[in-house]
Formats: sequence, C-alpha cells, structure tokens
Amino acid sequence: MITIQFREAIQQAMTEEMRRDETVYLMGEEVAEYNGAYKASKGMLDEFGPDRVLDTPISELGFAGIGVGSTMTGNRPIIEFMTFNFALVGIDQIINNAAKIRQMSGGQFPCPIVFRGPTGSAGQLAATHSQAFESWYANCPGLKVVVPSNPYDAKGLLKSAIRDNDPVIFMESEQMYGDKGEVPEGEFTLPIGVADIKRQGNDVTIVSFGKIIKEAYKAADALEKEGVSCEIIDLRTVRPLDYNTVFESVKKTNRLVILEEAWPFGNVATEITYQVQQELFDYLDAPVEKINTADTPAPYSPVLLKEWLPSSQDVIKAVKKVLYVNA
Repeated sequence: MITIQFREAIQQAMTEEMRRDETVYLMGEEVAEYNGAYKASKGMLDEFGPDRVLDTPISELGFAGIGVGSTMTGNRPIIEFMTFNFALVGIDQIINNAAKIRQMSGGQFPCPIVFRGPTGSAGQLAATHSQAFESWYANCPGLKVVVPSNPYDAKGLLKSAIRDNDPVIFMESEQMYGDKGEVPEGEFTLPIGVADIKRQGNDVTIVSFGKIIKEAYKAADALEKEGVSCEIIDLRTVRPLDYNTVFESVKKTNRLVILEEAWPFGNVATEITYQVQQELFDYLDAPVEKINTADTPAPYSPVLLKEWLPSSQDVIKAVKKVLYVNA
C-alpha cells in the first residue's frame, strides 16, 4: 500500500486505464496544458499527447456531446467538468443522449463514457457553485452514479467506471482532492453498486457518502465516548444503490440515520427511507432520521454556510433522537 492524495488516485486510475486501452481519452476544460483545474490530470498530456488529453473551450454542451458521439465510433471518453454546477449546461447531452442511446438504438450502441468532476459545496463559492446533483442524476434510468469518499475507493471505482459499458457519473469534491489515504500499489478495481461498512457498530446505522461522511466519523467518535456504538455505511454508489447492505445493518441495529449533503426534498436519503420502511418496518425501533442541508440556496457568508451544511453535531442529535436519549 502507498499513501497518496485523492487527486493522485484519480490521476493514477485514468493513466492506468489509458495505458491499458487506447480507446480511452480525457477531454475537458484545462485538463491538458494546466494539468487539470485541481491537478487531477498532472503529467497526462506529456505521456499521452494532445490527441488523447484534450483541452476544450468553456462549452460543456459541446464537449459533452462530442464525447457521447465518440462512443458510437468505439471510444471510451472521460469527460471532466470543472464542477458539476457547469454540467447543467451540458445536461441535455447526459440525460437525453448518453443515458438513452442504448435503449433508443435497440442495444446497438452502448455508451461507455465517464462524466467526472466535483460536486457539492466547497467553501465560499456561493449559491450557483455549491449544489449537489447526485440525486438528480440518480433519478435518470441509464446512468450509474458514483460518489467516493477517499482515495482507495476513488481509484478502484474510477477504473471500473472507465471499463463500464454504460455512462457513469463520477462525482468528487474540491475539498477532498488533498485528502490522503492508502491505495494498493498493484492493479485493483472495486465493483460499482456495492456499499462498504466503514465502521462496525450495534446501536444505530448511519448511512452516508461523499465528503460529508467525515461528519459521521466525527459523530461516531464522540458518541463512542458516551457508550453508543455506530455502524457507518459508505454507499459509494447511489445508482445502483446497495439496499441489501443497508437492510442487513438495520436488521442488526434497528435504527437508521442518513446523512447527505443535499436539499431535503426528493433526495437519496428519501429513497432509502422509503425502501427501509417498506422492507423492514417491523425491525425499526424508531422512525428513520435524515440529515440534509437547509432548504435554501447555499449562502456565501461563512457563518451562514456553517449553519446550512450538516455537521457532526446534527448527526449526534439525530442518533440520540432515534435512541430516545435526551440530547
């Protein structure tokens, strides 16, 4: 095992897959000459040249469409958005072409494409640059949606995403690119659609994904000192979603808290809540609690932003609520 940054894990995954398969290429804003807006493609232009690492104009609809079209001629593009907030400009290509082309062609055209880049808030970036779109894309049949929370998962899942014959939305975070973690030195992949139990526990199940899961870890550490044992599940993939891992944990703990960096209405936590009450109603000893951002656009003020985002204290409060313990 070696210890590397999240951005390095992304770079290694793309580089290894481009060495393995000549049909894989990277395209996006500043991915070549600038080594990526977050340095996730550092050195790749030097190794693969401008035919396989392509800088684009600020034209997300255009280069997303070029990427989708190129899959029909046998290529496997990686399309980088500087932020998924900018992907809104290209979402027509993602939803109406990438996600549907296999079905509309009667299976003649698979669409092996990865759209990747940061999602969610990243400090004082204000309302139009702080949105989480995981549940938006997960709502669309034909797409797979991956949201890793650490370098190990990022590398293994990105390699699988590049090899997948369906379009994959691969969502990162500006605030995780510098995070360090252990990653195997040799070849490895992780299966899409399989959650990971990051921490074993008996009293309550906490489900989360992406960078916000760090707040769950903080809460679990604090609650452990009070004698509360938390089981933490990192979904890693929100479509397809690994319901079984969640179900088996809830059968053990009988309580569920879901932590998600997203607006409260119609999100991933809402879907999990429905499925758990549908399948495991008799196992629940308390109603499911879900923790989300405030139901407003993201504020710019750091004071308000802190209140807007879910925190470890919110998790602690929710855990104590499902345990019927006075906070």
